[in-house]
Amino acid sequence: MTGRPKRKAAEHALQQLTTKRTARSTHPTKPVATIEDEDKGKVAEAEPAISKKRNITKGSGSADGAEDDKASPKPKPKPQGKANKPVTDVVDQSDEKEETGTTGPRCWLMKAEPETRMEKGVDVKFSIDDLEEKTTSCWDGVRSYEARNHMRAMKVGDPVFFYHSNCKLPGIAGLAEVHKEAYPDYSAWDPKHPYFDPKTDKDNPKWEMVDVKFVRKLRRFISLKELQSHKDGALKNMFLIKRGRLSVQPVGQPEWEFILSLEDLNE
Repeated sequence: MTGRPKRKAAEHALQQLTTKRTARSTHPTKPVATIEDEDKGKVAEAEPAISKKRNITKGSGSADGAEDDKASPKPKPKPQGKANKPVTDVVDQSDEKEETGTTGPRCWLMKAEPETRMEKGVDVKFSIDDLEEKTTSCWDGVRSYEARNHMRAMKVGDPVFFYHSNCKLPGIAGLAEVHKEAYPDYSAWDPKHPYFDPKTDKDNPKWEMVDVKFVRKLRRFISLKELQSHKDGALKNMFLIKRGRLSVQPVGQPEWEFILSLEDLNE
């Protein structure tokens, strides 16, 4: 009889031990529900951050944009070194190229009188044939400030249309090129010269000239009348059509090429 109580006591102790082990395995220190709640909290905390990032696209003028500026870290200043050139430098460089003519040769038209005309007892005739005979010649006698300024802008090698003016049939007779850049026109100091100017002197020259070189005659003469027939087309902006009286004038590159294309028409 005394063995049964001991046996029951041992079974009871074993049952309590089993119950404690089961409780430990089924009830960890931190409940699963608490972990899930924390995960939910992390997701909830992440959502406002995502919303803030999306609100950046609203622009700096919006309240959301201002908040984003505060929340986002400010960019670190760049280390001091070689500074980038301002935009104005680029513009200045391009302007300088245009002024100095480094973009390429400019084209010109220069007028001369191919028929005899006496001026103060001197024949001022000078045709494309005369230039061909001389090969090179100074272009003196220009007494227009605007025409003089055009000659000042000329560079050696610039192409020139040799134009017959103040005659029965005005037009382009041949091609020349600038052989020497602008220098004082000494004919203005000569009292015997047809274009003497008493208001200028050697110490303060007012007029200048260039030297031109013969290139060739055109394969056919292109008259002013023919050029004027294109005043509403390819030559609508040509200086000669708009202001025909100026003796030295610029010619645009498209106009130059178009006029040369006329050379082989109606031969």
